[in-house]
Amino acid sequence: MSAIDTLWEFLAIGLGLLVVLGGLAATLLRGRGGATKELPPERTPDAPSTRPAPGRDSGDVDDDRVGGSSVDTLPADDTVVEETLPPTTVPEVERPESPRTRLQRLRARLARSNTALGKGLLALLSRGDLDEQAWEDVEDTLLTADLGVEATTELVDALRTRVRVHGAADEATVRGWLRDELVSLVDPSMDRTLASSRVDGRPAVVVVVGVNGTGKTTTVGKLARVLVAEDKDVVLGAADTFRAAAADQLQTWGERVGVPTIRSDRDGADPAAVAFDAVRGAAELEADVVIIDTAGRLHNKVGLMDELGKVKRVIEKQSPIDEVLLVLDATTGQNGLRQAEVFSEVVGITGIVLTKLDGTAKGGIVVAVQRKLGVPVKLIGLGEGPDDLAPFDPEGFVDAILD
Repeated sequence: MSAIDTLWEFLAIGLGLLVVLGGLAATLLRGRGGATKELPPERTPDAPSTRPAPGRDSGDVDDDRVGGSSVDTLPADDTVVEETLPPTTVPEVERPESPRTRLQRLRARLARSNTALGKGLLALLSRGDLDEQAWEDVEDTLLTADLGVEATTELVDALRTRVRVHGAADEATVRGWLRDELVSLVDPSMDRTLASSRVDGRPAVVVVVGVNGTGKTTTVGKLARVLVAEDKDVVLGAADTFRAAAADQLQTWGERVGVPTIRSDRDGADPAAVAFDAVRGAAELEADVVIIDTAGRLHNKVGLMDELGKVKRVIEKQSPIDEVLLVLDATTGQNGLRQAEVFSEVVGITGIVLTKLDGTAKGGIVVAVQRKLGVPVKLIGLGEGPDDLAPFDPEGFVDAILD
């Protein structure tokens, strides 16, 4: 063999070794993950897309394509995770009970609390022959019920006359006499209409006043419920800026029936300014009525009463005041009458709201306060429930205490 043949033989062996080594190297690289990615198969134009449309969640369906051309779908083995958003809390708006049914529902409660004025009198007057001691007992019963001296004298004189004319009578007849006289004293002829409708293209303005502890702010909230039940658009004004929780309390009452509350964002703000803003806001909202809650104050504190007068004057720069309601605690008796006099002198009371009437046998306060002020009782509070405020009905009231 020549030298040239030997050289070619060595070259062929070397090339073979290089091919073998290259194959081994490629195998090692694939074992370490170094293989290249496979390209996705080509999709024909008629094949549905397996990807969600841009800008939409993979589970959404385009309403414009339902019932028409194909809808984007997901492969069966894909899992769609839907994001659950926290529920939005929306306060439930209540529908208050109709005012027309409230006094009927509460008659039993009123009757239980006024047995001295009702059943007590019937028992005394149905004895038969009434001597002077019996008539004195009748007078004492009426005075204890806070009817007042003048009204008590009138009622006893009227009953004495009936007994002299008709003589002894059974309980049913006596009840009829007593009902007639009590209804006359309560005076159904007084105008008990509550300002609650727009006047000359503006909201009616109602200002609520009273001493501390009468339940004034609660009464404003309940009054809002009465008016909402009558389909009135109501705005509340939180002008009690001295009691820290008053505005929050009033706003809570309003939210329960979907009524807005206009308030200051700071404690101790000028109550007259808040009242002014409330009236203006109610006008902008085209509400039927705006109810202004004022701070409770003692009737014998001159400075506080002067401030209440300022609230009234500031409101009147923008709108006439159609109603000033005085909230009185029925249990205060004759002291409540003095409170009423002072408030009437400062702001001109147009109506009375008697609260806590269910917890007392002093139903005669209705007659006494009307006579003292010459203004009617328009609303009575007969419990602590949200709908336990009712328009005052003279005949219904008398019937309740005589049942």
